[in-house]
This record gives sequence, structure tokens and C-alpha cells, in this order.
Amino acid sequence: MLTARHDRVFLPLLAGLIGLAWLALIVWGQSPYGRYLSHDALAELRLDGRGALLLVFVGGWTLMTIAMMLPTSLPLITMFRRMTASQADAGRLSALLLGGYLAVWVLFGVAVHLADLGLHQIIGASATLERHAWLIGSGTVLLAGLYQFTALKYRCLDECRSPLTFIASHWSGRNRQRSAFRLGLDHGIFCVGCCWSLMLVMFAVGHGNLGWMFLLGAVMAVEKNLAWGRQMSAPLGYSLVGAGIALILLGLV
Repeated sequence: MLTARHDRVFLPLLAGLIGLAWLALIVWGQSPYGRYLSHDALAELRLDGRGALLLVFVGGWTLMTIAMMLPTSLPLITMFRRMTASQADAGRLSALLLGGYLAVWVLFGVAVHLADLGLHQIIGASATLERHAWLIGSGTVLLAGLYQFTALKYRCLDECRSPLTFIASHWSGRNRQRSAFRLGLDHGIFCVGCCWSLMLVMFAVGHGNLGWMFLLGAVMAVEKNLAWGRQMSAPLGYSLVGAGIALILLGLV
């Protein structure tokens, strides 16, 4: 009864958080500032030097992480909630788990953004590189396709597909609050290991496009959580490799 009562409160709150993130992205996208969700338009921001640019990006990336990646981790989050529902600090433990998970994705986004800024500075300093800047997007798609066939991809998927085993392996129960945050960090690391290449595709070609975000989020959720999800990894890889090669050939024409 206690678990069911907690589920009736916790799950709607979690769904509401995800829904609010999508709503915020939709409203932002329809506002006069919607262009700042686009990867190409971020370069326009020079309000307060790099700090303002980074702040805007982190805000948008955090919303996208909640909207796209949090649903892919619902099996582990809800299982952890049920396992800790009888604890007096169950709500805080769940919040710390979510905080650790989102922190990993936000840090990944910051790293990607800084690397992208550095790459564009290098390209901007060379006329030859600037003429071939289109290779960034097509190369990212090709890289994402190749990563689908790596052992690291499958190792991370195996970890994410077994939430009970993952919690048992990474949740000590001692110093519960610290362990909950660490569990979120660990799960976030393996989740990044599963999905970083697909998120880079979104960053390179679909940043700010809600349709791309929804499609890629659905693909990652299926690949991580459904029994037949692993069977789509190779076809997805072949599709991305083919798309990457096609984009490169089109660019060379």
C-alpha cells in the first residue's frame, strides 16, 4: 500500500517534470528568442562574452536533457523509488538520484559546447577549413553510426537495460543520500556511454528542432529499455553510416 501510494504521487510528478520541459522548449521555440535553441544561432550571443553564451546553452541543454533523456531512465528511477519508498527521506533520495543523473548530462553538454566553440575558432582561422566546415555535421553522423558497433556501446546498453542489477551493484545503502547521488552519477555516466553519439547528432543537425529531439529521444528510449531494443542498434548504425557517407559525397559534389 505504501509503495502504491508513493507511486500515485511520484510518477505524476515525474511525468509533469518531463512534460514541463517539453512545454518550455515549445514556448521557447515559438518565442522571439527561439533561434537561440538552434546550434547555428548560438554564435550570435555575445551579451556578456562567453559566459552569457554558455549560460543560455546550459539552460537549453538542461531542458532537452530532462525532456529527452529522463524518460529513457524511468525504469531505474521508478524501481529505486519503490525500493526506498519506506524510508523517511525517500523524496530526498529520489531528488538526489535525479540530480546526479542530470548533472552528468549537463557537464557533457558543457564539454560539447566548449569543444564546439574551440573547433569553430580553429576553422574560422583558416579559409581552407572554413570552406569544408560542412564536414562537421556529416562527420558527426558517420561517427554516430560507427559507434553503434563498438563494444563500449553494448557494454553501456547492458548496464542500462538491467536497472535492478545496476541498483544492487551501485547502491550501498550506507550514507543513503550520498549513495543516491552517486547512483545517479553512475547511471548518468553509463547513459552518456549509450547515447552520447546520438545526442551529438542532435547537437550537430537537429539542435532546436523539436521533431528531431522527439525522434531521437524515442529511439534512445527503445534502444535502452525494450527487449528488442538491442536488435535495432545495428540497423540504426548502418543507417547513420549510410547517411554520413551520403552527406559527405553530396558535400564534395
